Order: sequence, then C-alpha cells, then structure tokens
Amino acid sequence: MGFGSYDESEQQQQTNDDDDNAEAVNIHENDHNGEMSFESDVSTDELVSQLGSMKDEADDEA
Repeated sequence: MGFGSYDESEQQQQTNDDDDNAEAVNIHENDHNGEMSFESDVSTDELVSQLGSMKDEADDEA
C-alpha cells in the first residue's frame, strides 16, 4: 500500500461504528413556553433615543 491508500472495507466499518456510538441531540431540551413582561418608567421614545446613541457610539469606535 502506498501513502494515502486504505482498505475500503475498513473505512466502511469505521463509519458504521461511529454512527452506532453517536448520541442524539435533543434540540427541544431547553424549550420554554410562557410569557415575559416587565414594567418600566422610561418611555418608548427615550429607549429608542438611547439605542440610537449606543449605535452611534459603536459606529464611531469602528
């Protein structure tokens, strides 16, 4: 056998072994159902203005 060559049957066996030992990933493990709410004394306009200021500062730094 030369450099880089391999026995195809061994390669196939290795692939099958990997599939048997793999653990499934549960994408719904941390799903949450419900609502979130909060109260604030700050108006929407003030919050939007503050966000705009933060974006301007980020643009100036870049």
